[in-house]
Amino acid sequence: QEGSRRELRSNLGTPCCAGTKETAFIAAVTAAGLVHAVTRSCSAGNMTECSCDLTLRHGGSASEGWHWGGCSDDIHYGMAFSRKFLDVPLKNMTGESGSGLVAMNLHNNEAGRQAVAKLMSVDCRCHGVSGSCAVKTCWKTMSSFEKIGRFLKDKYENSIQISDRLKKKLRRKEKSQRKIPIGKEDLLYVNKSPNYCVEDQKLGIPGTQGRECNRTSQGPEGCNLLCCGRGYNTHVVRHVERCECKFVWCCYVRCRRCETMTDVHTCK
Repeated sequence: QEGSRRELRSNLGTPCCAGTKETAFIAAVTAAGLVHAVTRSCSAGNMTECSCDLTLRHGGSASEGWHWGGCSDDIHYGMAFSRKFLDVPLKNMTGESGSGLVAMNLHNNEAGRQAVAKLMSVDCRCHGVSGSCAVKTCWKTMSSFEKIGRFLKDKYENSIQISDRLKKKLRRKEKSQRKIPIGKEDLLYVNKSPNYCVEDQKLGIPGTQGRECNRTSQGPEGCNLLCCGRGYNTHVVRHVERCECKFVWCCYVRCRRCETMTDVHTCK
């Protein structure tokens, strides 16, 4: 565990990314992923320290025809584990110069955990004659991590820049916006992101020149986005491989030699 903590602290403090919105996203996803994985293991019975959420075992609404049952995900244990694993080492870090960055990382960790809690849903199973659903058994379950990731991606795209000077609490960098409260699910950053499109050896940024891209995609791998508006080059690549292989008695395999030509696009 200690080795994992050191690696996380190292990733959060790399020169090219320290205090940027990318760091905020990494912190949030890491904290959320830890909650999700631990909670899933609890519900599956893979951990002796936890199981299902026993606080929901009894209760419900008899008048509405449902009650708690099944195995509700014990997100409280998962969140407590995540806080202990990720937050305690950060809180033990001292020094005035790093206090603002530490507070920011703690906030982003919690934002990731809150995303998991916010997206919890209730699943139910019907009971009754011929599927009449006269009575339902319900339990709480976490959303898929893909859905949680999309939620955090949206928060990343709308992340808030804060002042690097920590006073009583975290505050927005823009003075005109400081009266707008910072939500517990917002992602925060201090430093603006470097230009990832252009190579910078000092910061360890390889740039995107020469990167292979997808000409028809509108996603992150698409040439329009990956090439940062510089355009792309197209060249034909010849592939030679064995094909139409058949077993010949006895005993060898006979194959044809097939050639294919493929267009490959790389960023200028």
